[in-house]
Amino acid sequence: MASLDFDKLFNSFSDIKVAVIGDLMLDTYWWGKVDRISPEAPVPVVAVTRREQRIGGAGNVALNIAGLGANVSVISVLGNDGDGNQLNELLQENKINTDFLVKSHERLTTNKIRIISRNQHMMRLDAEITNMLSAEDEEKLIASFEAYIKAELPNIVILEDYNKGVLTTTVIEKVIALCKANKILTAVDPKRKNFFAYKNVDIFKPNLHEVKEGLNIIGDELSEELLDTIHRSLYEQLQHHISFITLSERGVYYQNETKKALIPTHIRSIADVSGAGDTVIAVASLVYAATQDPLLMAEMANIAGGLVCEEVGTVAIDKKKLLQECKQLLANH
Repeated sequence: MASLDFDKLFNSFSDIKVAVIGDLMLDTYWWGKVDRISPEAPVPVVAVTRREQRIGGAGNVALNIAGLGANVSVISVLGNDGDGNQLNELLQENKINTDFLVKSHERLTTNKIRIISRNQHMMRLDAEITNMLSAEDEEKLIASFEAYIKAELPNIVILEDYNKGVLTTTVIEKVIALCKANKILTAVDPKRKNFFAYKNVDIFKPNLHEVKEGLNIIGDELSEELLDTIHRSLYEQLQHHISFITLSERGVYYQNETKKALIPTHIRSIADVSGAGDTVIAVASLVYAATQDPLLMAEMANIAGGLVCEEVGTVAIDKKKLLQECKQLLANH
């Protein structure tokens, strides 16, 4: 069997259009020193020496896709505020299209402020509104998505749910229906609240904890039989095409109508698991849109998830590193 030309595959990413719809966030980091306790209350005084703002939430998925060279747009609702403007600028600086973002006077842009001293988290402050979108904002978001489809006709749409209120059941149903009508692939990174609203999608990617919670499965044993049962239970309710379940340090599992495989993780020095799920859904969606090969999708996303765990903090995948690893580890695909 001829080996896959990974250079050609990675070059083909630039022809793919992707939309990420879901909860966008701003990640703010304040670093400083603690030398004393406040005279006003028994709390440390952090003398802030450096501040940084990064793209978080669904934006991190878009950041990974942009880093792999594809055309990516984000579709979401932001607050009409300074944090929203800052996030918009950051997205544009990273070649992410923001033309279809909706601004709302009713909402805050989610901002997670982490205060860090000597590499220790002292505190996290979350400025956000997590209520479901109002009917008016829902309509605006759906109209914006329709305008995006007409303008761009993407290859794949990723629904990225962080339970912050943007992906309501109405938005989910309308987005999936529009994608089906326009023959656009759909991938989902779900959360518990709307777990069973994502019917008829192409790729459903929960992690093992989320799927066990969603299906009320108790116990820690992991076997291919259990994963097969999980897929069948999900399929009964969702009628989706592929289950793609991330298993943390144990790798990933995929199953569709005819094929399934448990793919173990490649041994690495794990520094930080934050953001790995964002990288996995980004790589899986892009590879599947390019190849329609679920095994290759699972293998490459598995490698990518491991690679970003070697870095501290939420980072996007490095395209050159991923290409190199795929050539080494998947030479006989």
